[in-house]
Amino acid sequence: MSNTELQEEEKEVLLSIYEGDGAFNMISDTTYQYKFGEDGDPKSFLFEINWGETYPTEMPAFNMELFYNKHLTAGVKSHIKSKLTEECEQYLGSAMTYTVFEYLRDNTEELLASQPEEPSIAVVETAMQSLDVDDTGDNSKKDKAVKKEALSKAQKRKQWERSDGKGEKPRGWDWVDIVKHLSQSGCKPDS
Repeated sequence: MSNTELQEEEKEVLLSIYEGDGAFNMISDTTYQYKFGEDGDPKSFLFEINWGETYPTEMPAFNMELFYNKHLTAGVKSHIKSKLTEECEQYLGSAMTYTVFEYLRDNTEELLASQPEEPSIAVVETAMQSLDVDDTGDNSKKDKAVKKEALSKAQKRKQWERSDGKGEKPRGWDWVDIVKHLSQSGCKPDS
């Protein structure tokens, strides 16, 4: 059998096994995801496997760099990938996606043993620092741009009507109409 025929056969098997399983997701004909654990649990993660053109004679690509996995430490992600690489080497030449998913399901606790129950301040700080690194590699803080207030179309139109074409407001735009004000408030009778 050719690699393409083996991939088609494995795709059919995976779809029949995981039919109705909410944790399984087929992204494309060669990319599959499986979520381990419950939403909001710090020891849950999303795993993605991607078959190359010569899969199953070559190792598939593993992806742990998904947005859902932002709470996982880099050490845990690399530990999972290395364990999967060791496990998959013995299955080269045969369909292994189901086996990978089952290995992860059976060994989730062991693989996530070094993952903290709650994200620590150090993990959050390192994540924030990694966002601040510029191309030169130093960790100097970038100046944060001040976020402008979002205005609706009506608010923008009202601002435009108040100003002349140059963005300057006309003289007296904030003056109070004294006659109108007194007619609304009335005058106090003399006693």
